[in-house]
Amino acid sequence: MPQRRRTRYGRYTGGPDPLAPPVDVTEALEAIAEEVMAGYSPERALREFLRHGSRGREGYDDLARRIAEKRREKLQKHNLGGTLQEVKKLLDDAVLAERGQLARDVTMDDTDRAFREMQLDNLPASTAAAVNELSDYDWQSTDAREKFEQIRDLLGREVLDQRFAGMKQALENATDEDRAAVKQMLQDLNELLDKHRRGEDTEQDFADFMDKHGRNFPENPRNVDELIDAMAKRSAAAQRMLNSMTEEQRRELMELSAQAFGSPELMEQLGELEGNLRSMRPDLDWSGSEDFSGEEGLGLGDGTGAVQDIAELDELAEQLSQSYDGAHSSDIDLEALGRQLGEEAAVSAETLAELERAMRDSGLLRHNVDGSLGLSPQAMRRLGKTLLADAAKQLSARSGARDAQLAGASGEQTGASRPWEFGDTQPWDVTRTVTNALQRSAVEGETPSGRVRIEVQDVEVVETEARTQSAVALLVDTSYSMASEGRWVPMKRTALALHHLISTRFRGDELALIGFGRHALNMDIDELTALPPVREQGTNLHHGLLLAEKFFARHPSMDPTLLIVTDGEPTAHLMPHGEAWFDWPTHPETLRQTLIQLDKVTRRGTRTTFFRLGHDPGLEHFLNQLADRVGGRVTAPELDDLGAAVVGEYLRRRDPGFGDIDW
Repeated sequence: MPQRRRTRYGRYTGGPDPLAPPVDVTEALEAIAEEVMAGYSPERALREFLRHGSRGREGYDDLARRIAEKRREKLQKHNLGGTLQEVKKLLDDAVLAERGQLARDVTMDDTDRAFREMQLDNLPASTAAAVNELSDYDWQSTDAREKFEQIRDLLGREVLDQRFAGMKQALENATDEDRAAVKQMLQDLNELLDKHRRGEDTEQDFADFMDKHGRNFPENPRNVDELIDAMAKRSAAAQRMLNSMTEEQRRELMELSAQAFGSPELMEQLGELEGNLRSMRPDLDWSGSEDFSGEEGLGLGDGTGAVQDIAELDELAEQLSQSYDGAHSSDIDLEALGRQLGEEAAVSAETLAELERAMRDSGLLRHNVDGSLGLSPQAMRRLGKTLLADAAKQLSARSGARDAQLAGASGEQTGASRPWEFGDTQPWDVTRTVTNALQRSAVEGETPSGRVRIEVQDVEVVETEARTQSAVALLVDTSYSMASEGRWVPMKRTALALHHLISTRFRGDELALIGFGRHALNMDIDELTALPPVREQGTNLHHGLLLAEKFFARHPSMDPTLLIVTDGEPTAHLMPHGEAWFDWPTHPETLRQTLIQLDKVTRRGTRTTFFRLGHDPGLEHFLNQLADRVGGRVTAPELDDLGAAVVGEYLRRRDPGFGDIDW
């Protein structure tokens, strides 16, 4: 019976997971739009979102803080005296063992014993000098001799570990044959680098070298340049580690290094290697240093690794800052991030990068003519839909209704249809519904059977509108107090919700968006959304009413509705030559001009509503007088209710059957 083959499954590593769900850009779009409405550019808003992250997901700033904390911990935990401490302990143990042997050996000549004890008593205080002085000492204790030989072995392994990560462990208990192999590897490496510098090396030279010595290079370089890059980074880190030591520590280590494996040739080859690497990669940091101040000593190899880690942390910090020209999420080294902070950190960064790609590729952001980034019409529609849904929920909660259905009810059909939503009572558009079902069935490969299977997603309903059409002028205060008092973004969210309602559900109506600060200005929804706050005083309601009058004049057959959102009394009016005249508090002439224009607008039968923001008693009294003068009304919603208040007032004015809502 043939043996059944076992199949094992592991994590997918062939690029982006093809089965992973697409990232949800809704939260990103809302956050970016919020920043845009506050006055930031979409590009900066996108950068801010990536920096701060999303709900339950770290942003680049969070990751950068963790990077900085790990860097600080490394410096505060370690010092670079580990090798010197190990050597000193081995030396002390060797001297102690030798003293014990001298004291126990009764056969030794007393003169010889006294001379040896004097040598041990007068050893230099410097560890390096003491080791050098004892290099030719004839040890009487076997244990002492082994301890002293361990010093040379340790130094050799540490010196190699500086340049080749893992050598300290790999060469533990090494034989003479192992050491000879290392010397041969260094010789072959220097020859390869010399040939490469002269431009005489070939791919076969590199392949032969790796076949022979590849086990010493865990980085698995694919060519000689990658080999040089890996080795030069390690060598530069080793130099920065030495630069981080005290002058005394450096001097001690330089003297001790001559004892490595008892082989001066080793140091000569390493010196030649460092010279080759410096000349080939002069752009690396060979002169920097770090301030290690901890209690835990690191040897030469581990210290070099710590300095390399710090360099990698610094590179990640710069990548995460995204503060340089041309910065992009793809610049972040996810492998290095996972190595330093763990897999979850890499997943967070990867998700943010996917969000950025999705935002740029989904059509929600677009490049303007000047090269800047802007919100696309698709983004504006999605945002408007979300804001309108929020307003509908608030309307529903205020009125106690099940759900506020913001569609033209019990009116004439507009000729348009839309997908059915829960709670809709409009009649089905049978033609569109059946067509959708047939198209879906064909895509799903269903065999025609003479019957049509209709699913919920196929259903479209007929849109209706009230029998009358409205011309709606929304005047929004754009004076600086709106921004300084936190009313700037709620004002824009309100305009977006109303714009989406009229453009999608009441297409027969006309909407004018008019901002009034020192001057008034007709704006489309894109302009209003991106409008930054201007530090300029002036509330020119007079100019805003002039523009509203012109708008109503262009639509004489429509019912005029005037909605005014403001947080201050008028302090400016338009002069005949087009300049704005400003004075504070309200000047009688400004008040007179504003009232004249308000009366002119309302003589058209305009229904006027003022939305008062803030709790200024003077403004409350003033707006109440204006409303009484023109038969209008004043509402004072909280900022969170402003969108629902404006949308609800529009619907109430348009269809009295919608019902009064007490705000």
